Amino acid sequence: MAENIKQDKKAAEKSLWYVVHTYSGYENKVKENIEASVIRRNMSEVIEEVIVPMHKVEETKNGERSLVDKKIYPGYVLVKMYLTDESWYVVRNTRGVTGFVGPASKPVPLSEEELTNLGIKTRETITINLDVGDEIVVLEGPFESYTGTIAEVHKDKGKVKANISMFGRDTLVELDFNQVEKN
Repeated sequence: MAENIKQDKKAAEKSLWYVVHTYSGYENKVKENIEASVIRRNMSEVIEEVIVPMHKVEETKNGERSLVDKKIYPGYVLVKMYLTDESWYVVRNTRGVTGFVGPASKPVPLSEEELTNLGIKTRETITINLDVGDEIVVLEGPFESYTGTIAEVHKDKGKVKANISMFGRDTLVELDFNQVEKN
């Protein structure tokens, strides 16, 4: 089964965000059910993330003000996944799901502009083989063509902190992975 998932994943190219229509009021339950199916079927590499878009709203009840979470789009859940036959089947047949948003229930991924409007980050993760102590060259930005030594690597943020030699002194600067290259 794991081999089929890898083959399907390659066929789907990259994971995209899709909108799933649910019964109103069942959004959180659908999210939980999809996540449970992903764990049960070992599909975490195919169905990556499920979210119910929320925002904070100030409400007054019995004269008391409080901040509460409200659904931005009642009746909808966002799913980031590689679209394969199996992933489509798992999501589509989750209790509470009425279908994908798109013509004739054919899933249509959200565009970059729509994701930006929703506040979803679409930055591609860059994998780089850098370790503390490695010598680097800065490729772009204000420190372009400077060399330095890596002091910290933050893979989750896609950044490194490096000591760059400027004016005879070492200066600690933070750089994106795509701004540096191993020397």
